[in-house]
Amino acid sequence: MSHSPFRAAIEARSLDLLKAALAPDVTFRSPAVHAPYEGRDLVLYILGAVLQVFEDFAYQGEIRDGDDEMLRFRARVGDREVDGVDIVTYADGLVAELTVMIRPLSALKAVRDAMAVQLEANR
Repeated sequence: MSHSPFRAAIEARSLDLLKAALAPDVTFRSPAVHAPYEGRDLVLYILGAVLQVFEDFAYQGEIRDGDDEMLRFRARVGDREVDGVDIVTYADGLVAELTVMIRPLSALKAVRDAMAVQLEANR
């Protein structure tokens, strides 16, 4: 089974490939923030920081059904092991919606804190 352009971009840690995989009006739902992020540039900025924060990132499996894809991943942030899922919805072959869920709570807090530092550094 070939991997989706989104998965391939994340695994390659390539912002160029990621930009090509995202729809211009993509919506990103973060596990740590209530309001969704809208638009390719903003979502690319957020995901760029994620790529810098997550260590030892690896997808563990995937499920596809039509335009929907679920990718289970593992990563590390500092000394916290992160277990998560990317839920991706495609439209016209591009990522239209991305929702990320992370467990356990201690890992989510570590991600939130590391992302705040990284986003501030990238400003």
